[in-house]
Amino acid sequence: MKKIFVLASITILSACNSKEPAKTDTVKIESDSTMAINSPYPILYSSKFEMGNPKNAETVLQLWKVWDDGDLSKSKDMFADTVQLYLADGSIMKGPRDSVMAGAQQYRNSLGSSSSVIHAVTDLKSTDKNENWALVWGMEKDTDKKGKVDSFFLQETWRFNKDGKADVLHQFKAAAAPPKMMPAKK
Repeated sequence: MKKIFVLASITILSACNSKEPAKTDTVKIESDSTMAINSPYPILYSSKFEMGNPKNAETVLQLWKVWDDGDLSKSKDMFADTVQLYLADGSIMKGPRDSVMAGAQQYRNSLGSSSSVIHAVTDLKSTDKNENWALVWGMEKDTDKKGKVDSFFLQETWRFNKDGKADVLHQFKAAAAPPKMMPAKK
């Protein structure tokens, strides 16, 4: 046991004392496309993904910024002619882009302000479905017109059509702070 501890300590210390400067270059990751995932569950959509088009991730970040700024008309050209939004509260907005955007703008207008923090974003391509997706994780802080603040974490999965336009959104939400624990009764 002592030998393992000593070996682990030496490894950690040598890694901490490395004189090499940190690399900030982009790294290309190659994967074996024949690799399979063994799952005890049926995979209903796909398990075959590769890195997609970074422009889709950039579009999602622009969509979040437009939401924060409050004028959704600036995002009109980022959406396909028909849009489906599956929102975190269980509601679904589906239909022509202009109708869906009008409904989203109406909701956004009910807020005094909204601000976001991005935790992670990536783009993916489902190789067996030939579909492009972008995923974003972040936190949103909304203030209603009366000044009440609500903060929550969001995870959004956006699909992009062949023209690079967003056509589907799946949104998931979690409270920013867990509910307070009640002391156990004795």
